[in-house]
Amino acid sequence: MMVSFCQGALLLGLAAAMAVYADMKVDCGPDVVTLMWTESRPQADTSLLRLGSCFPTSFSAGEAYFYVDLTDCNFRRLVTGDALVYSNDLTYVASADSYNLAFTHPVVCAYERPKDWYATIYDPVFKTYSLGDLQFNIGLMNDDFSGPAESTRFPLGSIIPIMASVVQKTHQPLLLLLEECVAATTPELYPESTMYPIISNKGCLLESVSSRSKFEPRQKSSEIRLSLQTFTFAMGEEVFIHCKLLAWDPNGLDSTKKACHFVEGHGWELLDNLAQSNLCDCCESKCKSRRQRSVASEKHGMVQKAVIGPFTITDVNS
Repeated sequence: MMVSFCQGALLLGLAAAMAVYADMKVDCGPDVVTLMWTESRPQADTSLLRLGSCFPTSFSAGEAYFYVDLTDCNFRRLVTGDALVYSNDLTYVASADSYNLAFTHPVVCAYERPKDWYATIYDPVFKTYSLGDLQFNIGLMNDDFSGPAESTRFPLGSIIPIMASVVQKTHQPLLLLLEECVAATTPELYPESTMYPIISNKGCLLESVSSRSKFEPRQKSSEIRLSLQTFTFAMGEEVFIHCKLLAWDPNGLDSTKKACHFVEGHGWELLDNLAQSNLCDCCESKCKSRRQRSVASEKHGMVQKAVIGPFTITDVNS
């Protein structure tokens, strides 16, 4: 059994049944896993090794090397007590005419659970994305946002609770915003995709104008909660919501960095400071930045695309 140590991580029980014809070394980093497989059988084809869904990063006649993110390769994630565990399988896909048998070896990395880590983000209804030293999470929640959604079927007119968050490692405090969200029937957007706009114009919740949709009061700046009333779109089909998440300087809000919703009798209001609701005035027209620039490359924040779903909107009369 190979056991290796690295800063903040411990490799557990990797290959108890590993045969003497090979050697596997694994290093569990904070965000990536490196795995080196050394093969002694001369007829073994190391290009046929797979770590989950990933091909080798590089390979030679006797070695295969993997350098992969924990968010790739279909790593499974589990929170148990104070541990955060990532597991996967290293497999050898033998060809039909090969003398070498196919095999599978478990690969497990265990980390100390961060104090501000939400166990619920590892439920299948959540998605996790890494960008630099930031980790974005988004998913469907239950009615009071205390845990993951218990169902992915929502009757027309009901509320879909959505929560997004950003985990900050060595970054300055950031404010999380939903810059844009559209519904579609595909997990990826294409030019011909049929889309239903939900949030547009740099943070304006369009659905709040004609429904009960709204941003909920913040519990923390790195988290944003949306109560979205279901709408007539792709009834009975799988629906995906595509969003742009923006982690931004809390002191740098402007007409293009904001979270605005429409409140009946009051008009457009800014979620984070009612006194600055004039930043939402452009929601009725076009919200423009004072100058063109790439947000993702700025020191004040980063943008991450994310997808929620699938879920289904059902007809209450059917």
